[in-house]
Amino acid sequence: MSLAILLSRAIYGFQAQPVRVEVHVGSGLPTFLIVGLPDAGVRESRERVRSALQSCGFALPPGRVTVNLAPADLPKDSGRYDLAIALGILLASGQVQIPGQRNPFVLEITDRVFVGELSLSGKLRPIKGALAIAMAVASESAGARLILPASCAAVAAQVPDILVQAAGSLMDVVEDLEGRAPIAQVQPEGGQAIPSVPCLSDVHGQEAGRRALEVAASGGHSMLMCGPPGVGKSMLAQRLPGLLPPLSTAQSLEVAALQGLAGQDIAPTPFPPFRAPHHTASTAAIIGGGGWPRPGEVSLAHHGVLFLDEMPEFHRPVLESLREPLEAGVVSIARARLSCTFPARFQLIAAMNPCPCGWAGHTRKICRCPPDRVEAYRRRLSGPLLDRIDLHVSLVAPKGDWLNAAGGEASDVVRARVLACRQRQVARQGCVNALLDGPMLRNHAALDERGALLLKEATERWAWSARVVHRLLRTARTLADMEGAESVGALHVAEALQFRPGWEGL
Repeated sequence: MSLAILLSRAIYGFQAQPVRVEVHVGSGLPTFLIVGLPDAGVRESRERVRSALQSCGFALPPGRVTVNLAPADLPKDSGRYDLAIALGILLASGQVQIPGQRNPFVLEITDRVFVGELSLSGKLRPIKGALAIAMAVASESAGARLILPASCAAVAAQVPDILVQAAGSLMDVVEDLEGRAPIAQVQPEGGQAIPSVPCLSDVHGQEAGRRALEVAASGGHSMLMCGPPGVGKSMLAQRLPGLLPPLSTAQSLEVAALQGLAGQDIAPTPFPPFRAPHHTASTAAIIGGGGWPRPGEVSLAHHGVLFLDEMPEFHRPVLESLREPLEAGVVSIARARLSCTFPARFQLIAAMNPCPCGWAGHTRKICRCPPDRVEAYRRRLSGPLLDRIDLHVSLVAPKGDWLNAAGGEASDVVRARVLACRQRQVARQGCVNALLDGPMLRNHAALDERGALLLKEATERWAWSARVVHRLLRTARTLADMEGAESVGALHVAEALQFRPGWEGL
């Protein structure tokens, strides 16, 4: 009898926790047990491993085979442990020998991490979360070796300070362990090109909307646009990613890892994500959840934009669940067996009509909605949620011959100003203005006497909460940075107040 110990990984929210796969082969009645809080997908590994071993010319030992996935209190799911279990059986039963192994009773491999699902033929199938696993392995030990299925190794190889090896089958890994045919290391691919996005010059006749969009991009602010149908709300929102700075390497890896956990393996790209879920989406789809929690739209929009078109049409619980992510930048999901956290630092852009039919306040079209329906429609957005949105923008239909008018500035021109503005913020305080809080907000967004008086009068008139006042200060600080001003003056406060007309002003 003998014991083999290998290393693998369990996906636990956004984290890939280490798992020790301990395989013991002993005498007794033929039994194949897997312990360590496995779910149905892990328990089914017995049949996949049995068939894969036979297909590769090996045999399941006739005695008692016990597989322990430690730690025992960590839930395990999926078939990503198949490869480690199969190799553990081969090592513990003596069917595979590692050159230089001294202890014939305890065989332990600690310099490699094995992750992969086996098919009945012994081939390795792709697994979810390969990039998240690679990031976790690299963060704990630089230069570690990670064995992955060939179909998902290229994405994981984008992580620096890790050696990723792509295996096509169980036999490839066996030959590598025995020193007969080493598995080739996967080299990271070249940088990904930024995809083409709609240009801001396509938007005609919406100077107020273009200005608000540049402010939102410059300071990382959330924004709610209200206006009649076809006024350009969706066009403006779709052009925001083209104004944002490219993601850093670490940010692009996080975004790609979250996409992989959601089942969409993509290569890391510097382009910020843009997510636009339908208004019928459930709370679990937006926030994340499920029996084994998966990231929702707020996490898939991490370091990017979450666009909610027709915001009042979303279910009330969905909208209220956005409060915590907007403040904290993370989503915590608690279940009976586990609790996990996903990052959710997104920029919220929302759009709505002024009434159910959309024509309230229009200069030429008549709104036929009763006043009580208009009020009920607007009250679908609660006060606490509106308090957390920095910019409230009212858009009107353009006048004159706007169709043949010359387009405004292109996205490249505006992006250059946005980048310069953000660089000033990061150099001064280490973050964009939308994230200023506490002492940092008081130090960097201090107002002069006229600005403080103007803000005080507006606060008393509208009975704004402290949260709204803080968001006005952040917006005013961004407007000052856009002008290159060192201090926040009364003119900056005045323009910030225009972006906060109060719910009645929408």
